[in-house]
Amino acid sequence: MYAVIKTGGKQYRVAAGEKIKVEQIAADVGQEIVIDQVLAVGSGAELKVGTPLVTGASVNATVVAHGKHDKVRIFKLRRRKHYKKSQGHRQTYTELLISTVNG
Repeated sequence: MYAVIKTGGKQYRVAAGEKIKVEQIAADVGQEIVIDQVLAVGSGAELKVGTPLVTGASVNATVVAHGKHDKVRIFKLRRRKHYKKSQGHRQTYTELLISTVNG
């Protein structure tokens, strides 16, 4: 059984036993969280799509770790104008272990 969930403005296809990295969630490591924004639930050839959410469906997950992604370098240059700008950004994430998909 799998589900399509929405968290942090993005959508993820998850199944039980998978690890995913999502936008940072304010939860402690080892804490059990429930994601109730489920857009679709499927099992084999059967698919239940919500309008926009599937009623009564939820996904249980455990917070494994918090961290930062690799650095993204931003470099701007205007030729012949004496303008150079260099920036970097590391986005934070929360790693989740999907325990169960209820739907």
